[in-house]
Amino acid sequence: MTDDRILGEVSLPRMLQDMVLESLDIHQFLDGLAGLAADRLSSEGTGMLCGITLLRPRSKGTVASSSEQARLMDEIQYQFDDGPCIRAAREGQIYVVPDFREESRFGEYPRAVAGHGLRSALGVPIPLDGFAAAGLNLYSPQPGAFDDAMITTASDLAREASQSLRLAVRVAHLSDTGKQLRDAMSSRTTIDVAAGVIMGQNRCSHDTAMTILKAASSGRNVKLAEIAAAVVASIGQQLPETHFDA
Repeated sequence: MTDDRILGEVSLPRMLQDMVLESLDIHQFLDGLAGLAADRLSSEGTGMLCGITLLRPRSKGTVASSSEQARLMDEIQYQFDDGPCIRAAREGQIYVVPDFREESRFGEYPRAVAGHGLRSALGVPIPLDGFAAAGLNLYSPQPGAFDDAMITTASDLAREASQSLRLAVRVAHLSDTGKQLRDAMSSRTTIDVAAGVIMGQNRCSHDTAMTILKAASSGRNVKLAEIAAAVVASIGQQLPETHFDA
């Protein structure tokens, strides 16, 4: 059996696994991963900035950064919707920028980043097998900072991180699905109560009450659940609580 501790230090796979278990959500895990990558890939006298982009179907892109400056650089990349990390995530390929001052790809993005004192960058895809897409982005104030050895090290880190990130994404997906279900159930309860109010006030059937609610929703261009909540509130009642088993 392989010892999870090497020379007294926690191994990278064990560290990443612990991060997944200890993180409250996907954002916290990604922030921890970005900080870990920046720490592992920085050298004495040359600190790396690190950003991570996660793209999930039907979800807004998630960006995590190792520092405030890294966050600013990632925001610039998203403003242009182009850059080494975004392309690495979308295309599954490594992108190296030897010097932003001489870079001709990515439109106006290189000039914007160079204006903040950064000279080179590396975008490495994090393999996620189609469940989502992710990229590791590294910035350096030095030109030509990413040689073959650095690219190999960053790629190895991305591969090590992929399994833990897959797990974190699945946990986030299950959490999102659970929240959507709870919201839907809560809305359904409110709508049913509102339909009952209308049935009592108008002495009509449930179908007729639902028709009235839907007509009000369509006519006012307001969600059905909001119309239902207003009906319940109009008789001085609080919105009903929906209880779920743990």
